[in-house]
Amino acid sequence: MPNLKRRGLKGFYRDVIREMRHVTWPTRAETNRLTGVVLAVCLLVIVILTALSLVFEKAFEAILRS
Repeated sequence: MPNLKRRGLKGFYRDVIREMRHVTWPTRAETNRLTGVVLAVCLLVIVILTALSLVFEKAFEAILRS
């Protein structure tokens, strides 16, 4: 946290705005593409975890039955 007593809250926000101008924001196309990648990875993880869950459930049922 910066020294707020020296420059105050106004100086802090001025610095934040100055730094935000240096940020390289993604284009709409990049945002859409990366959102698609995140959703695809999430779906892949869901499928893998569901499959593992079913495999382990069947394995434990077989162990407990015998």
